[in-house]
Amino acid sequence: MNLEHLQIFLTVVECGSFSAAALHLDISQSAVSRAIASLEAELGVTLLTRGRFGAYPTQVGDRILDYARQMLDARKQMEQEINQAKGLQGGRVRIASFRSAATHLLPPLIARFSQRFPMIEVTLTEADPTGVEQALREGKVDIGLFPLPRASEDFETWEIARDEFVVLLPKSVRLKTATLTWKDLSRLSFILYNYAECTSAVRDHWARWGQTIKVAYEIKEDSTIVSMVAQGLGAAILPRLAALPIPAGVQVRSLPEPLERIIGAAVLANVLHPPAVFAFIDLLRGTGLFAEEHTS
Repeated sequence: MNLEHLQIFLTVVECGSFSAAALHLDISQSAVSRAIASLEAELGVTLLTRGRFGAYPTQVGDRILDYARQMLDARKQMEQEINQAKGLQGGRVRIASFRSAATHLLPPLIARFSQRFPMIEVTLTEADPTGVEQALREGKVDIGLFPLPRASEDFETWEIARDEFVVLLPKSVRLKTATLTWKDLSRLSFILYNYAECTSAVRDHWARWGQTIKVAYEIKEDSTIVSMVAQGLGAAILPRLAALPIPAGVQVRSLPEPLERIIGAAVLANVLHPPAVFAFIDLLRGTGLFAEEHTS
């Protein structure tokens, strides 16, 4: 059965006449007539009633309409799958992320993606969250990872993970219980991360609970902070991913009141991405091509 003839039949019904259908399809009226005649001859039934006021489906034609729509929809879906498959035989996905997510979250995801789509090149650039935003805006990367929320409306964002802020204590610190209290914390001096978002989150959290934090050092690199804690130079509050790997002897405790950062992925809003990028977005969301893996 010729699917183009089915499309012409459907268009005639929707437009109400052979002439209107021909105009809509940008073909001649005689081509429409030949297609309908050929389809009726193949099926052995009359599909349309022709008259001075247009063309209308017969009873059997009306029933055939639903099947015609299903067949044409199936063809459209097949074409989409084929086009997507062709697009996934190559291409590139460019990702930018802040360090701890790039170190601990993305490598296993990239490995899964590359195993499924070995012909797609995946690049990963580390930058601070502001640098990730800039790279997205300038079109240097396709997908960015940074803490949420962001104030900008330039991006479409979604959550991919949550990361608990934890207290790192030198082994010399002795606690009466495994659970920290604000009183315990008030006795300690802290080595803070000299990075605006994390430092602000910690200071705001302390203030929210009416507490004052004693700061001994502010350090740029999280690995340096962990090393200083291991040497007994103070305690620290870091997102757990930023603290990894944690040396033996450094104690890890939860805050008296939990604090988390939301790790999100982002793409530029209202941008049509190539199939390779959409496939990686499916991986991050656990949807589409990766929906079955996400639920299993």
